[in-house]
This record gives sequence, structure tokens and C-alpha cells, in this order.
Amino acid sequence: MIIGKVISKVVSTRKHESLQGHKFLVIQPCYGKSDEYFVAADNIGAGEGELVLVTLGDAAQHALTRQAPIDAIVVGIIDQEPNIGKN
Repeated sequence: MIIGKVISKVVSTRKHESLQGHKFLVIQPCYGKSDEYFVAADNIGAGEGELVLVTLGDAAQHALTRQAPIDAIVVGIIDQEPNIGKN
């Protein structure tokens, strides 16, 4: 899992049938290579500017209620930024 910031949402007028009903967000990782953005599905209602917890890869399938070709999904909204690497 990683901590990331929601940068924007993705608008798609056409998508695979199994992706219908999923909202997609552009995520910027907060730690490591933060210039590498990625898209994650969101079913919990995260919004732009919020810090989120994202699970990646095969583990993302466990957070879905139905099977879909998703490899990143928001699993939590973080209320307070962690104090990692700050003095």
C-alpha cells in the first residue's frame, strides 16, 4: 500500500463494461518518486486534494465487490498526514 494525494479525477465517456460505476482518480505518491502519477479506482468517495491509502496489484482485487481489470484502488482516506521523515 502507498500514501498518495488525489490530484484530479479521470473522466471517461467509454470504458469496459466491468468498469461501469467506478470513479477513477489521478494519484501522486507522497513518498519515493512523487513525479510518477497513476490512476486508481475509488469506491469510498475521496476528493481532490485529499490524502489516500491505495493498494496496488493483485491485492486490489480483494477490495472490489465484483471482478474488474483494476490494479490500484483507494482503500482509505487519511485524516492526518503521517510524520514520516519530518523533524
